Amino acid sequence: MGNRALGALIDDSNESAVITEVGVWLDQVVIGMALCPFAALPRKQGSVAFEVLNASDEIAILKGIDNCLQRMAREDAKQLETMLVITPNAFVEFSDYNQFLGAVDALLHTAGFSGEFQVASFHPDYQFAETEACDPSNLTNCAPYPIFHILREDSLEQALARYPEPEGIPIRNVRLMQSLPAEDIRKIFPYWRFK
Repeated sequence: MGNRALGALIDDSNESAVITEVGVWLDQVVIGMALCPFAALPRKQGSVAFEVLNASDEIAILKGIDNCLQRMAREDAKQLETMLVITPNAFVEFSDYNQFLGAVDALLHTAGFSGEFQVASFHPDYQFAETEACDPSNLTNCAPYPIFHILREDSLEQALARYPEPEGIPIRNVRLMQSLPAEDIRKIFPYWRFK
């Protein structure tokens, strides 16, 4: 599972397997473990889109993300609330992924989407600043592949306004990950190299 275990580059013929794997992660981890209390409704409504970018070149990936942003700008939120842009052939190293996030932020600004969209980040080896790579708290943003999650800021602000104490969500998620037994971590996150 995940980009290392597949052992081969992803192409059009196995994109559906990648989408299925990310869908399982979304349903079982993000929604199932309530890491994001706002994710269940768009998933239930069918307004979550999955886009696989097979490129390994950063310029091609940035162009693909721009195309996804343009698509979200064109479509109504009821039909397309959020997009998971999956890059299975790039960013094996988290440091490369993390550095590329700066280019994504610059794209949001130069394309005029600052304040309209934001991008949340997920990676098999996600690591928060000032944590050890093997710290289970990093599992809150651990996913089978490098993912750029495009969110609508208006929708996020409305959801946060309705949720009691939204600032407590990250703390709760970290505590949950830190409380998981090693056996559960191996089962839930088979693609995490520190399991």
